[in-house]
Amino acid sequence: MAAPAVQPDPAACAALVPRLPNLSTAQCLAARLQASGSHSVNGLDLYTRDIRPEAPVQRVLVLGAIHGDELSSASVAFHWIAMASDPLMQTPYRIHWRFVPALNPDGLLHKPPRRMNANGVDLNRNFPTPNWERDAAIYWNQRVRKDPRRWPGPAALSEPETRFVHDQMKDFQPDLIVAIHAPYGVLDFDGPSVPPSKLGRLYLDQVGIFPGSLGNYGGVHKGVPVVTVELPNAMRTPLDSEMRQMWIDLLRWMSERRGHTSATAQQGK
Repeated sequence: MAAPAVQPDPAACAALVPRLPNLSTAQCLAARLQASGSHSVNGLDLYTRDIRPEAPVQRVLVLGAIHGDELSSASVAFHWIAMASDPLMQTPYRIHWRFVPALNPDGLLHKPPRRMNANGVDLNRNFPTPNWERDAAIYWNQRVRKDPRRWPGPAALSEPETRFVHDQMKDFQPDLIVAIHAPYGVLDFDGPSVPPSKLGRLYLDQVGIFPGSLGNYGGVHKGVPVVTVELPNAMRTPLDSEMRQMWIDLLRWMSERRGHTSATAQQGK
């Protein structure tokens, strides 16, 4: 018997659509977000959407709006949900997608939107990288001179939003994480794999390792490749055609990477 169709959550769209660029209510409802059971500091639902074909061969976690003032990142996640939902895109790749379009709803819905969560923590500096206590203090005090927008928090995983991602990594066990950010207009990569050279007009430019970042924690420490998409503008999405090209390039790289990984595994037998 087929699983019942996932129903949209109108409350999620009522809050998000007025804030996000290039996203209509119809597009948001079509994403069919579901409350995960986890919540932000302010008690807002952390919404997800799973798209799972029969017999998937890869699991991919896609995160938008880790920083609440990077509005375009959440919108792109919604557009990619629509592309992942297309049966023509599902069949040849057999990927189990899990989307979290707005990981930081408190920052996104703040007036004005802000980078940090409701506790004033930069979520992308709050993951439990090795020696976090020492390195995060050096980063906060010396490298960014106590910039409040980049406070790593009182302890690693002090925030419910980062604990949610940590739990997703443990329970969902993604083969790849795609984190959408803005506005640097580049492609970053961390992890044990050959990185994509480009997605659309974004070219690889690895920007470095930061204590508590998801790329550092997932890609370097846990060995889960992390593709960080830095969109060119935090307030506007790329053109629809460009978002589609980025998606196609991502799928192509994933397919090539999987083929390379399989070949390497066969050689090792």
